[in-house]
Amino acid sequence: MARKPERRAPPPERSDRERIVEAYMALLAERRYEDVGFADIATRAGLPLERCRAAFGSTLAVLAAHMEAIDRQVLAGGDQDLADEPPRERLFDVLMRRLEALAPYKPAVRAVGRSARRDPALALCLNGLTARSMAWMLTAAGISSAGLRGAIRTQGLTCLYVGVLRTWAGDEDPGLARTMAALDRELARAATWSGWLDDLCRLAPGVFRGRWRPRGRQADDPGRQPAAT
Repeated sequence: MARKPERRAPPPERSDRERIVEAYMALLAERRYEDVGFADIATRAGLPLERCRAAFGSTLAVLAAHMEAIDRQVLAGGDQDLADEPPRERLFDVLMRRLEALAPYKPAVRAVGRSARRDPALALCLNGLTARSMAWMLTAAGISSAGLRGAIRTQGLTCLYVGVLRTWAGDEDPGLARTMAALDRELARAATWSGWLDDLCRLAPGVFRGRWRPRGRQADDPGRQPAAT
């Protein structure tokens, strides 16, 4: 007697918020930030406008939700093997994991970046959203973001990350050699900042550069290129 095929449970239905965020990021990969409105998002998400309004109050709020989702993905993927490593190495790993999580959205990130360079108000808003994410990235690396000292540290990391993000946006190497080199260089440069990230600067530059690799890539992968100096 033939066995009946197993019934697989259907995938969980996505929430309105998830569908809107997904639609928005897909549209940003095709258009300028300022050219994407809720009418386009509703059409792409297959939702009526009233449900979009119930989920979000602005397109910037949709972008913030996407950044929060990336935060959660990074926070959930911590590497326990790095727990005893110096703070700079932990932060290097956290930021590279964040960039890896952003990889599917690179065209959208480029579009937002281009618009922010033309629009100071948007750039200011994005700075605030990025700083909030960077506070979580510091926490994930075991570095305090509390108090005035933490606020200065967070803003310093925000500036550092935005600079590295520009390199990452144009880095088509699967091993992200240019990005790793830029991140290593910026972390080393942070050692000269007046009090910013000073507790990250106890490790000599270049000691850990190149240890990070995309998830699933073996340490002895012959296709992996070391970061350029």
